[in-house]
Amino acid sequence: MSRFTPAEIEYMQSQRLGRLATVNEKGDLHVVPVGFRYNADQDTIDIGGHYIVPSKKYREALRHGRVAFVIDDVLPPWKPRFVEVRGTVQAFPEGGKEINPNFAPDILRVTPTYIVSMGINDDVVQPSQQRVNYYSRKVE
Repeated sequence: MSRFTPAEIEYMQSQRLGRLATVNEKGDLHVVPVGFRYNADQDTIDIGGHYIVPSKKYREALRHGRVAFVIDDVLPPWKPRFVEVRGTVQAFPEGGKEINPNFAPDILRVTPTYIVSMGINDDVVQPSQQRVNYYSRKVE
């Protein structure tokens, strides 16, 4: 059984870009857009890039072993949607080419420990009317 709902999986599979948040040894935050894929076999988020291994995001993610990752967009006229994944992260030497054939083979794999979504599991997203349903849960 997946940690994600079927609607969250469908949404993640429809997107190509997310934002990875890390923190350095001084506590400074760093957020960058990254290519990713939902890995159904592992029920994880796999993150790749052209030169991922020497990058700041790669070093910081592995230094702390925890990251936050967000996939989001906005449907017209103003319907924001997102899935936020907080979790542990590990490096793997293969999987990047499955995200994009031009990426390096290395990936960061995020295993969810906490998931939040909005506008995915239902369509109650009406900020002007103060009606927004968030779905949040701790997962193992």
